[in-house]
Amino acid sequence: GYDHITSAIGAAMIGWFGTAMLCYVTPKEHLGLPNKEDVREGLIAYKIAAHAADLAKGFPGAQHWDDSLSRARFEFRWEDQFNLGLDPYRSREYHDETLPAEGAKLAHFCSMCGPKFCSMKITEEIRAMAREKNKDAGEVLEDGLDKKAGEFKEKGSSLYL
Repeated sequence: GYDHITSAIGAAMIGWFGTAMLCYVTPKEHLGLPNKEDVREGLIAYKIAAHAADLAKGFPGAQHWDDSLSRARFEFRWEDQFNLGLDPYRSREYHDETLPAEGAKLAHFCSMCGPKFCSMKITEEIRAMAREKNKDAGEVLEDGLDKKAGEFKEKGSSLYL
């Protein structure tokens, strides 16, 4: 049931070593005839493998693609995230399953951490504080960590599990 994944790992390796063509495998390999969804899953696994091989070979375009997706993610550009992904349809489907409102595609947080604990949002806030205080972002972060450590000590330095 997972031959498409195990073979994609091998495909990434042989792609890295120079193989020019990869032939996808479906999850039903040796188990039954694949349906449309099985073919889609096999193709996506091999798109991932081919991209991993391109990264391993140091192709600038592959790295640029990853960097573009990372920037879109950091800047909460949801439509760009969907479109830059290896499977835009599935990306939208997963996003909309949790945050179906159209306005959620403009939100500056995701469903995983929410607005209060989003690492990217927190990073933006730290950078904004640094600009306001004419400080380096690292200094502002250190100040915040020192403040939290002081609060922890004041409350008895105890953890509960």
